[in-house]
Amino acid sequence: MTCPGGPPGPPRAVHQFVPALIPRDATGSHTLLLREALRAAGWRSEIFAEATHDELLNESNKVARYGDYARPGDVLVYQFSTSSMVADLLMERPEPLVIDYHNITRPELYEPWEPATARRSAEALEQLARLAPRAALGLADSAFNEADLVAAGCPATAVVPVLVDLDRLGAPADRRTAARLAAAKADGGADWLFVGRLVPSKGQHQLVKALWAYRQLYDPAARLHLVGSTPSNRYLGALRAFVDDLGLREAVRMPGEVSEAALAAYFDAADVYVSMSVHEGFGVPLLEAMGAGVPVVALRTGAVPGTVGDAGLVLDRTEPSYVAAAARRVVSDDTLRRRLTAAGQRRVAEHTLARAGARAVEAVSAVAGEPPGRAGSGAARGGGAVR
Repeated sequence: MTCPGGPPGPPRAVHQFVPALIPRDATGSHTLLLREALRAAGWRSEIFAEATHDELLNESNKVARYGDYARPGDVLVYQFSTSSMVADLLMERPEPLVIDYHNITRPELYEPWEPATARRSAEALEQLARLAPRAALGLADSAFNEADLVAAGCPATAVVPVLVDLDRLGAPADRRTAARLAAAKADGGADWLFVGRLVPSKGQHQLVKALWAYRQLYDPAARLHLVGSTPSNRYLGALRAFVDDLGLREAVRMPGEVSEAALAAYFDAADVYVSMSVHEGFGVPLLEAMGAGVPVVALRTGAVPGTVGDAGLVLDRTEPSYVAAAARRVVSDDTLRRRLTAAGQRRVAEHTLARAGARAVEAVSAVAGEPPGRAGSGAARGGGAVR
């Protein structure tokens, strides 16, 4: 099916636009992997960013430079997860537009802690409402995200999972991190893990409560590792004070953002991955946990049930004793662990990078035409039906 606005033949290029290109970030990694999939399909493809982290300066161009690259027949893909001047720029461009939507954390989840971020979130929702009807196609990481695109007036949508290179977690773990985690484990106690930005919507405070209950009821030596960047100083300060008040300073570790090798070490050491996040458009770390063979306990919210499937215990409540009991089942019941781990491997097999990349290329081709590298080849096509 060709979406409204699609050109009659293959474009000269399929270019991506992103507010910020950041390493070890789900949207940034997806953008880089999608570029490789587009290029492998035969399209020319560049990334244009409003801001780029120093580590990735060679991977992108300034948004203002797109005019130097623009050619008739181009298709533009916007990686949408926050407000940006990029959205306003794309509103004025004549090229067919594909919105690759990664969801927007709602303003009310930021308001008590970071009013400026809440305003940016509200602005992003306004930009989505203006940009979606202009788009030829909206790609969504999940059915949960697709509902936002439909509500915003996107004329055609497709669900295409986020692109994730799970093989990178199979690389050798950082030795120093692994040794430190092994030394702690030698003293006994289960290791809980959560990976994500330290912000209120990710629910780290609920994890701290649940760990306190777990230590009181089952395992006084259990530990919680909260791995991720700390964009909210107010929340970080409150979380540390809460940890101290509960007497958990030695039990709750917050190493911040870590390298991929160090992250592999944390997954290797984890006995259970626990998430109390209240807003997830997909939940890449959930998939990473499954890929690492770590059973999952997660709150039923947003896209989480669709991402986890039968590969974890999906909870309807956040009461600390309830979460603790679920984590205890996963840690202590070998039969359940084996079942969840096997189900996780099946879920991962459904989300391989090759499969997700093929689905993304197939969806984009509904707007851009047959990929130059596949034209006339008769190659089989993947899923990702356009609605």
